[in-house]
Amino acid sequence: MSTTIRRKAKTARKAAAAQGAKAKVRQARSTTGSALDMAMSWLPFSEQQLHRIFLATILGGAVVLVWVVASMAGLPTMANYQIAQTAANAGFEVKRVEVRGVKNLNELKVYEKALAERDRAMPAVDLERLRGELLGLSWVKDARVSRQLPDTLVIDIVERDPHAVLRKADRFVLIDETGHELETISRANAQGKLIVSGPGAGQQVVALSQLLEAAPALKPRVVEAERIGNRRWNLTFQTGQVLALPEGDREAASALVTFARLDGTNRLLGGKVTAFDMRAKDRIYLRVPDEDGKELALKAGAVPHTAQAEEQ
Repeated sequence: MSTTIRRKAKTARKAAAAQGAKAKVRQARSTTGSALDMAMSWLPFSEQQLHRIFLATILGGAVVLVWVVASMAGLPTMANYQIAQTAANAGFEVKRVEVRGVKNLNELKVYEKALAERDRAMPAVDLERLRGELLGLSWVKDARVSRQLPDTLVIDIVERDPHAVLRKADRFVLIDETGHELETISRANAQGKLIVSGPGAGQQVVALSQLLEAAPALKPRVVEAERIGNRRWNLTFQTGQVLALPEGDREAASALVTFARLDGTNRLLGGKVTAFDMRAKDRIYLRVPDEDGKELALKAGAVPHTAQAEEQ
């Protein structure tokens, strides 16, 4: 004999309670979704950028795990290799190089250094070594190399400023304010720039700049400065006239200020005097081509002469 047990049908109260529970679940899901969407809208990232961030986070966790395991096994080299391989497999390797701040430097020289890292895993790129190579370029005063995930190396260059031209026996070389040589230029391109020459002139550019600052009115009129015996300067002005200054930074600055004052009252520059010698402490010697220069020499309180002895 068999017995069948029938389940009692749900009462109206239980059915209503079940429907109410389902409604609460649907409402909670709807509220949670709306809150999540609102929170996402507040974030300053696009959905694609968020995917990249999540990918980078996952990759970072994997890299840390690999490094910890390898380090515990006493294999740091293997750890670094595994990190690089994991990053490369995830697409984190150098595919692009972005160079910023280049004006005078040949940009190809920067790319030549950076492209050696092409297709290398991002963690394997030695940023300090690459920066050191870039600092070896003549125009580069400073450089910063950074990774822009997932696949770009960013290179920011700070260039040296051209300041003057160093005249050598066989060429003209552009230099910065410290005398650092930048590049060889033609004689035509040297025009309009301050030209320095003579033994040790390149190493004395800073001292020369300080000297010229003593007489700001004369500074833009100086076109060439020759270092004599690595002890003192001869200055050549736009007029072609030459001023011989004494030895010593203080003595030279004092003589230049005196000359500027005399030029302001007697208009020495542009006149018939071809050279001014201020090496003596108590007088100025003027080189005059003819008798007409004597009058100007006397007005300036100087001693005229037609020959000038120059030490080497």
